[in-house]
Amino acid sequence: MKFSLTSGLLAALAGLSSAASLTQVSNFGSNPSGARMYIYVPDRLASNPAIVTAVHYCTGTANAFYTGTPYARLADQHGFIVIYPESPNSGGCWDVSSQAAYTRNSGSNSHAIATMVNWAISQYGADRDRIFLAGTSSGAMMTNVLAATYPDLFKAASAYAGVPAGCFSTNSVAGWNSTCANGQSITTQEHWAQVAKNMYPGYDGPRPRMMIYHGSADSTIYPRNFNETMKQWAGVFGYTYGSPQQTLNNNPAAPYTKYVYGANLVGVYGTGVTHDIPVNGAHDMEWFGITGQPAASSSPAPVASSTTLATSTRAATSAAVTPTQPSGCTAARWAQCGGQGFSGCTVCASPYKCTFSNNWYSQCL
Repeated sequence: MKFSLTSGLLAALAGLSSAASLTQVSNFGSNPSGARMYIYVPDRLASNPAIVTAVHYCTGTANAFYTGTPYARLADQHGFIVIYPESPNSGGCWDVSSQAAYTRNSGSNSHAIATMVNWAISQYGADRDRIFLAGTSSGAMMTNVLAATYPDLFKAASAYAGVPAGCFSTNSVAGWNSTCANGQSITTQEHWAQVAKNMYPGYDGPRPRMMIYHGSADSTIYPRNFNETMKQWAGVFGYTYGSPQQTLNNNPAAPYTKYVYGANLVGVYGTGVTHDIPVNGAHDMEWFGITGQPAASSSPAPVASSTTLATSTRAATSAAVTPTQPSGCTAARWAQCGGQGFSGCTVCASPYKCTFSNNWYSQCL
């Protein structure tokens, strides 16, 4: 048989090409809300694969999140499955605002996504200890809701530009809550933690490790929501909000600062980053334990609380946070203002105070 250079090259390219594609799954189980399921299964699927559920933003679609984020390409490299849910609601936002959204097995969007994940676990023999979750904007809000409502299903999550679970309540399906979006829903970490816990009453098992991203220049979901979301998960895991174990500048890269509270909670805050926050797939892979060291145990630490709160839908409010650029050598709100080796501004813009966190870090709060 004659073998030409051209035919050999074409055969080689054919061997390298991927047949994997985004595919809709129509019958995945109980789905009263009508959410749509799409899935990406790489050609080289690992045995007992991990699953990453990637939840899109308002106006988004499963295909937009598939093409606009790196998870499918990373799946090709590491052999995991990606589920791309698609919202059935007008405008493409997820229902993170109804009471049903905060209730297990209620038939809401959150219920539909959990059903998608369980279907894929059964269908592909996935590893229940490697079920992960990520989302942007409305998808990040859903990420926090799912972490609270189905903490036994997911092992780690990464939320980009979201709000605390329960913050967006309007008692309507996929409603818009300006008070929450504008950063005016401000309360204690104990309150936020109870809001999350009330979404699965009586549950005391492991919870997903949480990584929270936000940008300081976000004018859609105001940056104060970073603080409130960190409060929520700090309270759930038994950390003290405002006292991270480590503060790492330019990590995972400039202009981000990483606040490490412990094995179960990390915050990543981008100076000057808008609501159009980029997804850092490589960092997510490390957080999930798909690359690097395996994910740490997600067993929650005990939280002392003597107050039982209803599943709050509207936290105590204060004036909206409007980021400003103070003149002179003053540090803006949430900026670093002290610590061992720190050489920047040590005076905070009024009315904020330089608050000691540890010997290496003080912050304008």
